[in-house]
Amino acid sequence: MSKIVLITGASSGMGRASAKLLSENGFTVYAASRDISKLLNLNRSRIIPIFLDITSQKSIDSVVKKIIEKDKKIDILINNAGYGVVSSVENFQEQEMFNQFNVNVFGILRVTKAVIPHMRKENYGVIINISSFLGKIGLPLFTLYNASKYAVEGITDSLRYELSTFNIRVHSILPGFFDTEFARKNLVTNMETLDANSAYSKLVSQLVPKIMEQINGGNNADDVAKLILKIINDEKFTARTTVGDKAKKFIPMRRELSDEDFERRVKEYYGI
Repeated sequence: MSKIVLITGASSGMGRASAKLLSENGFTVYAASRDISKLLNLNRSRIIPIFLDITSQKSIDSVVKKIIEKDKKIDILINNAGYGVVSSVENFQEQEMFNQFNVNVFGILRVTKAVIPHMRKENYGVIINISSFLGKIGLPLFTLYNASKYAVEGITDSLRYELSTFNIRVHSILPGFFDTEFARKNLVTNMETLDANSAYSKLVSQLVPKIMEQINGGNNADDVAKLILKIINDEKFTARTTVGDKAKKFIPMRRELSDEDFERRVKEYYGI
């Protein structure tokens, strides 16, 4: 019997690539997004586009109910939906702060909460949280995004203990910079921070163009999809893993150096 997968944020980038690869490997994939029109051209019988707003528990519960009614189970949950706010802490608005956590953190908790009872009933499940290498290291102007991804790492660690007795595996993937629509459509910029007269204008001019260049010239989303498939198929896979050049560069460096030495290396690397 085909394993049932639910992927959030599946209309583009890593989510779309994962939906395609998993469907090609015999999985039935519910590709969830707030814009399912982008999924209709996939034309694959094993991909089922479904509207989902992860900021609404009502929307989540409705989607989970539909899947259970049709397929009786959800074997794999891939928490992929997310975006980033670019702002100094001094300038961010209350709503920007709330929205960042509402999607990147509370959204994961809502969807996972809804899926766990069905995995527990089957005594089987795999939950994969798409985090970021910025969930282990900080960068200026990305404080809200950093903090949200640090939270994802905490959720992953705690859930691994909480769900292990029910044969539910929990993993996180920490991608580096990838050539997806993230920089073009999933970064929200605080205009006060980016203003030419901002106290942070020098930092913005030094850092942001380099980050955008690295994202737009980053690794291919298919690399993440292949890693997801590998995690699903390997019951002994590690709790978390990196993927992409920047993640493989910075995460080991972060482990090896003191906080001060690591900060110095990052400042030198980005010229800030």
